[in-house]
Amino acid sequence: MTMSPRPVPAAGRPASSPMAERAHLGSSKKMWPLMLAALGVVYGDIGTSPLYAMKECFSPSSPHHVAPTPENVLGVLSLMFWSLMMVVTVKYVTFITRADNEGAGGILALLALVPSGDRKGEGRGLLVLLVLVGAALLYGDGVITPAISVLSAVEGLEVAIPKLDPAVVPIITCGVLLAVFLVQKRGTAGVGSIFGPVTLVWFVTLVLLGAKELMRSPGVLRAVSPTYAVSFFAENQLHGFLILGAVVLCITGGEALYADMGHFGRVPIKYTWYTIVWPGLLINYFGQGAKLLADPTGAANPFYALVPSWALYPTVAIATAATVVASQALISGAFSLTQQAVQLGYFPRVTVVHTSKDEAGQIYIPEVNSGLLISCIVLVLSFKNSSALAAAYGIAVTGTMGITTVVYYVVTRKTWGWPVWKSLPLAGLFLVIDLAFFAANSAKFFHGGWVPIVMGAAIFTVMTTWKTGRKHLAAAIKSAILPLDMFLEDVKRVKPHRVRGTAVFMASSPEGTPPILLHHVKHNQVLHEQVVLLSIQVTNVPEVPAERRTTVIPRGEGIYQVTACYGFMQTPNAPSVLEGCKRHGLDIDLGRTSYYLGRETLLTTGRSKMSRWRKGLFAFISRNARPATAYFGLPPNRVVELGMQVDF
Repeated sequence: MTMSPRPVPAAGRPASSPMAERAHLGSSKKMWPLMLAALGVVYGDIGTSPLYAMKECFSPSSPHHVAPTPENVLGVLSLMFWSLMMVVTVKYVTFITRADNEGAGGILALLALVPSGDRKGEGRGLLVLLVLVGAALLYGDGVITPAISVLSAVEGLEVAIPKLDPAVVPIITCGVLLAVFLVQKRGTAGVGSIFGPVTLVWFVTLVLLGAKELMRSPGVLRAVSPTYAVSFFAENQLHGFLILGAVVLCITGGEALYADMGHFGRVPIKYTWYTIVWPGLLINYFGQGAKLLADPTGAANPFYALVPSWALYPTVAIATAATVVASQALISGAFSLTQQAVQLGYFPRVTVVHTSKDEAGQIYIPEVNSGLLISCIVLVLSFKNSSALAAAYGIAVTGTMGITTVVYYVVTRKTWGWPVWKSLPLAGLFLVIDLAFFAANSAKFFHGGWVPIVMGAAIFTVMTTWKTGRKHLAAAIKSAILPLDMFLEDVKRVKPHRVRGTAVFMASSPEGTPPILLHHVKHNQVLHEQVVLLSIQVTNVPEVPAERRTTVIPRGEGIYQVTACYGFMQTPNAPSVLEGCKRHGLDIDLGRTSYYLGRETLLTTGRSKMSRWRKGLFAFISRNARPATAYFGLPPNRVVELGMQVDF
């Protein structure tokens, strides 16, 4: 698969127009429904962080906690306020979300914004590797987030029932997680309508609990001054710096905010942040701080310290429901990321099930779902409580945040044409903050931080091996490809027997004669009356409209070259492409059409520069990837596979 260039926006202008977005939303009158939906899907992760963020700063069970003294409480609150301000509000909501790729967000979509000349030039290697590292780390984040969110919510039962066996909480958590993953195959369309209302109830709960304590101690609002954060660092020095590893938990939904942007658009996400999410989070965090000032004994679990005894069980139920929604958002994000990686050639083919007839972005990938389920349950049973699991959280997400900043700088310079004096200070400010959080979280490596790193390293190895292997495999096949003109001349000269119907030969490249066609003619000594050489290409835009998807080039002798372009968020379907050929003058009877595919047997004794172990890994992945028949939507009873040996 290759990537077609995308038109570059005018210099200095982001890829989308906020004015146009506002006009569209205003005319369609969908702002409030979109905001409610965005609240449930986009902000589920960051919305549940009050359950554990403040706890990890002050709880004695946290490896880098501080004592809940008034100075420390105000200092931590100041750090949280300015972290939310600078990372989420300024960096992501104000700037990063403007770097959309035809409305889609996420680190892979951001890479696709870089002009193809820069991605294939000298700087391509480092930039692509950075993005792949960021994407791999996001999978680690996707595993830890459901586990820590649900576990921290269920831990409220220990507050309500102090004598509860500690082993019960992980078991209940695993039961909730199992239910969450088992319903994924039904898709988000069926339950999506309740996501927004559930999260709205959760934010109302956050506000009510926080406002009650805030009204009793309004002096805690002094922490909005950055002087308290500076004083905190000066007083606690290195230990104060390490506390950033816990403070980061309040901003861990920032990257997910950007990745899910394609579902709702920038404007609803922005308005939801300013009107509901940001105020709700600040009120609850400051409420927790006020409670700690009044009663430092609540440091073991500051969130549930806000809850009156009569409301503990309802609050646990609401919190669990909210964490289920937050888990759903991260799981859906992992599905979308995998689909993009497959289409861009960085991941083997997987089963992509579209769960909605109306929303193309609502998909289900069984392989990813099973992997996340097993990983989440293993994490919960291994770490047993949210404090231990929080020690594993942070390195992955802060690493991805830093990489996003680097790629954003390249986009501002190469795609939007910003001058250095405009791009560098902005990206530099973001990167200093990102690296500070990353460095502080790195101290948690031996406390569990190695978990997402190991997960990310494994996924990174698979992604780079697959991409490199496909590159060498394509080179090996290309070396044996016969120019199409030579094949056509041979057909004219030999005049092979022609049989009725249409034969479709799937080709990885629109150039040359597909090897599978040569094998067919060599062994079967016939050609169909109509021969279609079908090549499916992936562009660097999320979606390609059906009317602009297909090109048809008649080559004579009843042979046609058909190229179909898909976006990296779309799933190709060969029969629908052939149906669309009618508008180009090529009429194909699908009932009398056969599809020819090559089944490659990979030999690892070739001259490619890949190491033997990577060749073996690539061959193993290739054998276990989803069959091309299912991936391209081919009718199984009309597919003919011919074996080929390829030495690479």
